[in-house]
Amino acid sequence: MNYLWAFLVGGAFCAVAQVLIDKTKLTPARILVLYVVSGVFLGGIGVYKYLIDFAGAGAGTPLTGFGYLIYKGVKEAVDETGLIGIFTGALTAASGGTAAALCFAFIAALTFKGKYKE
Repeated sequence: MNYLWAFLVGGAFCAVAQVLIDKTKLTPARILVLYVVSGVFLGGIGVYKYLIDFAGAGAGTPLTGFGYLIYKGVKEAVDETGLIGIFTGALTAASGGTAAALCFAFIAALTFKGKYKE
């Protein structure tokens, strides 16, 4: 049942983004920012933790989950180090995933040859 909820919640995030792309003039970059900021906001008001507990990776993997991770890192860093945590918390919380994404992207760039769009 956990897999089903993860699939449905993650799919709902993707469906909403697709509707925003198709029906509005929002660019994908603005939708990306909207999702990340929404994750931070929902984490700040205490809602996103329940969604992660309910849907697992279906809520933790999309961009809103990245926003929630940033919120959590900043909150913990501010609790530990004070106001300097505003600047360091997001970097330390997201560093593992960001480093992995950079490494995989570098390997993909070395492995495959890109083509220009016509």
